[in-house]
Amino acid sequence: MPPNLNAAALDPIRNVVSASFLYPFKGILYFCTKREYWPLFGRRLIPLTILSIVVLALLFTFTYLPQAAFLLIFHGPTAWVSAVFLVLGEGNLLIALLFEGFLVDETLVDVFDATLIREGQIDLVSPSRLLHHDAPTAVKMLGKPTTSAVYSPFSFRQIAEFILFLPLNLIPVIGVPFFLVLTGARAGPLHHWRWFKLRGLTKKERNKEIAKRKWKYTWFGTMALLLQLVPVFSMFFLLTSACGSALWVVKLEEQRRLLEEAPRLTDDGAPPPYTDDPI
Repeated sequence: MPPNLNAAALDPIRNVVSASFLYPFKGILYFCTKREYWPLFGRRLIPLTILSIVVLALLFTFTYLPQAAFLLIFHGPTAWVSAVFLVLGEGNLLIALLFEGFLVDETLVDVFDATLIREGQIDLVSPSRLLHHDAPTAVKMLGKPTTSAVYSPFSFRQIAEFILFLPLNLIPVIGVPFFLVLTGARAGPLHHWRWFKLRGLTKKERNKEIAKRKWKYTWFGTMALLLQLVPVFSMFFLLTSACGSALWVVKLEEQRRLLEEAPRLTDDGAPPPYTDDPI
């Protein structure tokens, strides 16, 4: 096996296992430094962001104080902080029901696909959508999908679990972290739903991929959810998390292709391993 292949596989900087929780933040930096992405935010998400602000303003105006007063029974002085996360969680749920599943998913697919194209994964995207190869940017290359294009499927089960987990915020100190981690564990794999579909994985193969990275998806999903709870910027961070999930896919694809190429490279001309056999 060539030394550079082995070095790439073992380089800790390229090792995605220890860095999955960083990708939502990498997505923010990547999105903000690539001007071609900005119209995707302005076209649809700015109006939705304004609507989200209105939803959160109404929730904090009419529900924050009653919920904080109720939490005082369980939390004492920390009730005011716990009530903030509770209201933000309720707002995130309401916004998801009203907007995300029906109006934002198409934009998330565009961000995800454009990032893959910019990072050299055009072969992964091209079988599933028309591409304008003479376009000046990856975003402008995107044509209409030729197959069903869903970034993250709308799941009533996920919504139901989110509602069931909300009472965890009533538990002092550890309740909010538990809520974030449990919800993130469910949401994490959904950020790679588009990748699974681009690869044509069956349900069994998809579940195997998810099980292999269970904790990585948990940390990614938790960080992405935490960013989406930030008032005013929730829609923006939803978009940048899609960018971050695509950057993670790029690294996973590099690893997967290195593993696939290793036996072929050995068969094509690498000498056989040394054996000290006197016979």
